[in-house]
Amino acid sequence: MPTSVISSIEDKKRLVRRLAGSGRGFAEQYGFPVTNNPSRLFQLLVLSVLLARRGDFRRAVDAAAALRDAGWDSAARLARSLHADRVRVLREAGQRGDVDAFADTLGDLARTVVDRYRGDLRRLRGAGHYDAAGERALLSELPGVNAEAAELFLREAQALWREVAPVADRRALAAARRLGLGRTARDLAGLAGSGESERLAWLVGALARVELEKRYAELTG
Repeated sequence: MPTSVISSIEDKKRLVRRLAGSGRGFAEQYGFPVTNNPSRLFQLLVLSVLLARRGDFRRAVDAAAALRDAGWDSAARLARSLHADRVRVLREAGQRGDVDAFADTLGDLARTVVDRYRGDLRRLRGAGHYDAAGERALLSELPGVNAEAAELFLREAQALWREVAPVADRRALAAARRLGLGRTARDLAGLAGSGESERLAWLVGALARVELEKRYAELTG
């Protein structure tokens, strides 16, 4: 059945408060705190790369958690890991497709972040001159970081890197359109509040979860 579209501005704001009210974005809901330190930012990047792959998003979350729990919770530690060990952990976490090649990509990603930014993505932000376009371009130069992975990373990082806001990925926008909350990231930013990049990150993360988990009925029923 089609989802009921919310039309009044009061109802829209009420739903936004409900969605963003947890004070947690997509990554934090699945156990990846978004804080401005090197390890957390790198874990967020790895999660984003995994989520950008085809397949069930839960397997991506499980794989990111498995890599972290194997002790590879920073770029430096993942860079020192053995290829065979990465393959094993990814397969045990349910990754499909060419896992061998993907394990190579993750190793290349970690080594590149170490070589270029000393393992600290905050240095990438500085190299991008705190400019959204510059940061997006530098992210996209990293191994395994395609346009979708960069978007997913920035969707969460906008809570901290305010200059990149507003960011809403395709799944968040699909949910927003279906719920009648808007069609663009700027539409959602207007509902979240001008300059409230943290609240916007919570909102778009919640919308992405609604789309991925198909939780529309509980919001509009």
